[in-house]
Amino acid sequence: MTLNQLEYFCAVCRCHSISRAAEELYVSQPTISTSIRELEREFHLQLFSHGKNRIALTPDGDAFYRRAAEILEGTRSLTDDFLALGASQRPVRIGIPPIMSTIFFPRLTDQFHEVSDIPVRLVEYGSVRACEMVASGNLDLSLINMDVYDLEKFNSFPLMETGCVFCVSRTHPLAKEKQLTFGQLRDENLILFNTDSVLNQLVNHRFRAMHATPHILMESSQLYTILNVVRGGNCGTFLFSPIAANPRDFVEIPVVPTIKSRFGIVWNRGPVREDVKTFLDFARTVDFTPYTESAPSPARREEP
Repeated sequence: MTLNQLEYFCAVCRCHSISRAAEELYVSQPTISTSIRELEREFHLQLFSHGKNRIALTPDGDAFYRRAAEILEGTRSLTDDFLALGASQRPVRIGIPPIMSTIFFPRLTDQFHEVSDIPVRLVEYGSVRACEMVASGNLDLSLINMDVYDLEKFNSFPLMETGCVFCVSRTHPLAKEKQLTFGQLRDENLILFNTDSVLNQLVNHRFRAMHATPHILMESSQLYTILNVVRGGNCGTFLFSPIAANPRDFVEIPVVPTIKSRFGIVWNRGPVREDVKTFLDFARTVDFTPYTESAPSPARREEP
């Protein structure tokens, strides 16, 4: 049981709908459905009864909801209380997209803490959602895919550019291909990052341009989950080349025409807190080439 699973479950209870809960939390419906099934398997309970166009809590589900709501409220209270204790050292709140977090963090923050005692709090959000959080003031800055819409509303600077590959297990029928087109992938089973990921939007745009509907089995916010599903099934996923993966398990296949994206940092226009400025100044000095070169990536095919 995880706090995310409890959050998803309680959102469905509040919204009386998996689809509305997914919209509220900016995750996919399959992600929420999977979390609820995992809770039911773990506790050997049926939490919801499903009728035509409705979902309702079972008696066990109702009891579970009351306890889950207490746990989430206690967690929020704990966070608020101890953040208040450290108000004099308010952390710099940084959004990081799950798709790129393995490249930049925690190495970037480790280096920052070698030269500064300013606390940093990292929160995972896709680039679309992260920009909304920065705009609302709930994040001080965020690492994002800079293909995001309305980038001009923010201050920003780029960190790196990278291309996209199609990642499959070594046993996948496409594993021996030297390159792939989107036409070849129109009937393949796909696992994608959530809809708040710019890569998700870029991939779907390519398919729409071909008047094709991709076969999406699941959308997830977790790289680990995506790689596990790809590892165990007849499906593939789109990843940026530097993303870490087990080289014994995966093959990365270039996709043409190439999807290239820039990644960078955004923050709100206007006055900037001194601690946020300190982090931004530090990030500008970091050479991100070693980050992308040293990060392990899905295995490239070996030439015969």
